[in-house]
Amino acid sequence: MSANKTMHSIGKKIKSLRQQKGWSQSDIADRLGISIPAFSKIESDITDINMSRLKQVANVLEVEVPELLSSSTTPTQEYIDELKRAKDTVEAQAAKINKLQEYIITLYEELHKSKQGVVND
Repeated sequence: MSANKTMHSIGKKIKSLRQQKGWSQSDIADRLGISIPAFSKIESDITDINMSRLKQVANVLEVEVPELLSSSTTPTQEYIDELKRAKDTVEAQAAKINKLQEYIITLYEELHKSKQGVVND
């Protein structure tokens, strides 16, 4: 992956996150302590962004740096499907645990009844 393509992804991601928050370029530039044109160049991929500035931008946007470095702005269908499969697996395991708990409670109650019967004899 070329540096230009990587930088494009970062600028696009920054713009997308900024817009999701309903913030203007001025809002972000003010928080970063830079001019609007300087921020616009970062967002438009005209200027490179160093790690220090990337951390500042991530902090202002309330995200982690890896999120800014990710190439996707929306989850893929494959990722959504994988999450659904994981959710289904967790729900199935939870159902099994609930059944096991009910079985253990039943066994405990039966054991308790049988001990009372031995004591009463």
